[in-house]
Amino acid sequence: MTQRLITHLRHIDLAVPDLAVQREFFTNTWGLTEQHTDSGLSFLAAEGSPEQYVVRLRESADKRIDLIAFGAGSAADVDTLAAQLTAAGVQLVSEPGTLQTPGGGYGFRFFDNEGRTVEVSADVAVREHRAVEEGESIPVRLSHVVINSADPEATVAFYEKHLAFALSDTLMHPRMGKMMWFLRTNAWHHSLAIARCPHPSLHHASFELRGIDEYMRGTGRLLRGGVEKIWGPGRHMAGNNTFSYFLDPHGNTVEYTTELEVLDEDTWHPHLYDFTQPEVSDQWGTANAMNEFVASRSFNDPDKGLFVAPPV
Repeated sequence: MTQRLITHLRHIDLAVPDLAVQREFFTNTWGLTEQHTDSGLSFLAAEGSPEQYVVRLRESADKRIDLIAFGAGSAADVDTLAAQLTAAGVQLVSEPGTLQTPGGGYGFRFFDNEGRTVEVSADVAVREHRAVEEGESIPVRLSHVVINSADPEATVAFYEKHLAFALSDTLMHPRMGKMMWFLRTNAWHHSLAIARCPHPSLHHASFELRGIDEYMRGTGRLLRGGVEKIWGPGRHMAGNNTFSYFLDPHGNTVEYTTELEVLDEDTWHPHLYDFTQPEVSDQWGTANAMNEFVASRSFNDPDKGLFVAPPV
């Protein structure tokens, strides 16, 4: 098995046509803090996270995922991974070098099998952060990212083979077969999941809240604020985490969650869950039914950034 060199999820970078509207949503509604700005860019931090930012927004005519960023343990690990990917024929977007983004660090970028840009970095400066207080309904950290794939089996194989992600659980449908794969790069149940979809796109980005009370307060605050809810509140079986899914102003799905399962990786065995069983989707039975409407909103728009590296 490939040695695991990736340590954790850092941030997701999104391009959107209306930066001002998206920034307003993520700061004043969703609860992130604008930590840095640049021309046409906004870097948004989570109050409880040491990462310089967990979301980067870039103004662009095309809506797209600019990149998904992961951390590595050291600059040497970054170099090792870049060399391994190159030897395996994976296309690099940039060679390992000093990063020009907030916090600096040392990293590189590459295209995954479907053309998403992925960044791996080490030695990024830690941001001053704080403990989120009891009752504060704001994100503590970026929990996980779920991507849609037109060839999910190949995409899962890519991340397992080249980046040493491990399978935690799989969701299946009796007629449609396997539909979602949960992948981990540390003891958290998943930092990346891959869903079957007609086209590559963002399925959702998920943000961890302090606890159940803060999660419910946040869900209620968004509902009172008129943000469109897609699904929830409830608790999934795979990962055992809570979920409330909402639409951002550009039609991306974003999630409030808490209590994502931490696994004993030495003893864990992946489950194959049939999500037509109601308790698999929602153990509590409090969420609206998973139906074609919910599924179609999660498909999102086809990603326009495939095999096109973001300009910054």
